[in-house]
Amino acid sequence: MIRFLIVAITVVGFLILSIPILIVEWIIGKFNPYARDISSLRIIQAVFKFILWETGAKITVIGFENVPKDETVLYVGNHRSYFDILMTYSRCPGLTGYVAKDVMEKIPLLSTWMKRLYCLFLNRDDIKQGLKTILTGIQQMKSGISMCIFPEGTRNHGDKLLPFKEGSLKMAEKTGCPIIPIAITNSGDIYEDHRPKIKPAQVILEYGEPIYPGKLSKEEKKFLGSYTQNKIQAMLDSHSLS
Repeated sequence: MIRFLIVAITVVGFLILSIPILIVEWIIGKFNPYARDISSLRIIQAVFKFILWETGAKITVIGFENVPKDETVLYVGNHRSYFDILMTYSRCPGLTGYVAKDVMEKIPLLSTWMKRLYCLFLNRDDIKQGLKTILTGIQQMKSGISMCIFPEGTRNHGDKLLPFKEGSLKMAEKTGCPIIPIAITNSGDIYEDHRPKIKPAQVILEYGEPIYPGKLSKEEKKFLGSYTQNKIQAMLDSHSLS
């Protein structure tokens, strides 16, 4: 329970103390938007790394060399824990926005940072708004901002992935950007499996080889979600924490 309190204090404390930082970043953005964006990215990455250190999690990273350092990509991962976002975002080499549930937009200051970092809020119950979100993501990727999605649609604690939403992969299909499949094993053991306690956990974070939609067969492109899901499931099946 102590770790939970420490993490909670860190999160709330940062959000409150970051108000002047947001103001400074806004001023910087008036003169140099790119400098503001990179500064905001590195600040949040540092905070996320610190929070992960507080949890005591031991993260084994595999295949990070598969992530292009100078290319816009669509990260696609399975989703087990809130901490999946911290683990993956803290390693993004460049500007990256995440697609999050629209309820996150209602959280003061947190949503401000998310919008600053090009995150999008998806209403899964409104098809029209969902399409609008995907189209915005496509435009952001065309402007050089990578995106990350968890296409199961919710946190899944089972051994097998939930069916991927095919529409969520349109951002890669319409831009031609590579998909970076991400397999996350055992992140639920940090918090979700025994909430409200936070415990040290052994987590595996694997980045698969890039998937280039333009190089796939017609059938593979037609079911790009299933194709990517199978790649991630294969990585998950290969992981062992014994």
